[in-house]
Amino acid sequence: MFENLFPHLKLDQLCAATLETLYMTALSGGATFVLGILLGLALFLTARGGLFQNRAIYSVISVLVNVFRSIPFIILIVLLIPFTKTLVGTILGADAALPALIVGAAPFYARLVEIGLREVDKGVIEASRSMGVRLSTLIFRMLLPESSPALVSGMTVTLIALVSYSAMAGVIGARGLGNLAYLEGFQRNHGDVTLVATIMILVIVFIIQFSGDVVTTRLDKR
Repeated sequence: MFENLFPHLKLDQLCAATLETLYMTALSGGATFVLGILLGLALFLTARGGLFQNRAIYSVISVLVNVFRSIPFIILIVLLIPFTKTLVGTILGADAALPALIVGAAPFYARLVEIGLREVDKGVIEASRSMGVRLSTLIFRMLLPESSPALVSGMTVTLIALVSYSAMAGVIGARGLGNLAYLEGFQRNHGDVTLVATIMILVIVFIIQFSGDVVTTRLDKR
């Protein structure tokens, strides 16, 4: 029955491509989370009215974030080819896609982090400052926990974007489900392969969205 519906699909190829997509999404997602938090905190703290208001630093970080999150991902991959080859040693494979995925997603998430931090009650921040709370305590005991629903929600959106980015990266040799859909499906005119690869991408996206919604709901104390 399965072979009749999908005559050109090989399960071993599908499993390998799915694992490669999950690998790219997980590793780039972890790095994006850390870098996004750091950049978002820097933007929040140095912004006008922030704890360390500094127009020059904020402007530099803001411009860099805006530039890299505005570049279309497919163009960003091409621009980063020299950097990727130097760092990874190749421009093909799942590992070669990671630099572009991280550079493309971290600035995007940084803006979401900044927005989430701005939602924290300023009265609570001022009260903490007046009590002489240390910066590390303020960040890890108050700012990040209070904004955690927004941070998780933003990370959910970012992970879904990374799945999409990884599919685009697959078209130019990064492997994964995008590579399977394009090379084995589109180029060889195997519509069944393209269909199944697309369905697998949708399944991954739905799982990420569902999981993110569950965690966000549990963290939201309102």
